[in-house]
Amino acid sequence: MQVILLQDVKSLGKKGETVKVNDGYARNFILPKKLGVEANAKNLNDLKLQKANEEKKALEILEEAKAFAEALKDKEVIVKLKSGNDGKTFGSISTKEIAHAAKEQLGYDIDKKKMHLADQIRSLGVYNVPIKLHPKVTGELKVKVQEL
Repeated sequence: MQVILLQDVKSLGKKGETVKVNDGYARNFILPKKLGVEANAKNLNDLKLQKANEEKKALEILEEAKAFAEALKDKEVIVKLKSGNDGKTFGSISTKEIAHAAKEQLGYDIDKKKMHLADQIRSLGVYNVPIKLHPKVTGELKVKVQEL
């Protein structure tokens, strides 16, 4: 019997796949537990429409991420850091502070977990902070660290 999986089933397949299983396994396990449906013409057509809709949504999300990365390219966030007389700084700038400054100054709600700093920012100057907006899109935000 051909079955379209509605959920991932261990050792059988992933959600959305069409697999061939024994009739008893389908009737007694997969269908009663709502793990899959019989692969008839209607269900196969529904699956095709659902996959097309998911691809369309994924493409829209990718385009939004690209547009946001393009908008971030020209933006700059100013973060203040306390420093001594000899130019030595006290503490460091974290991704949490950068995300807070971006929300306050630019109005962008950026997740601090998506920012990837190679090292902590411990000195004054201008830094480019990469932000992972989508698995295929990485934007950069310019962070200017000034004396408090």
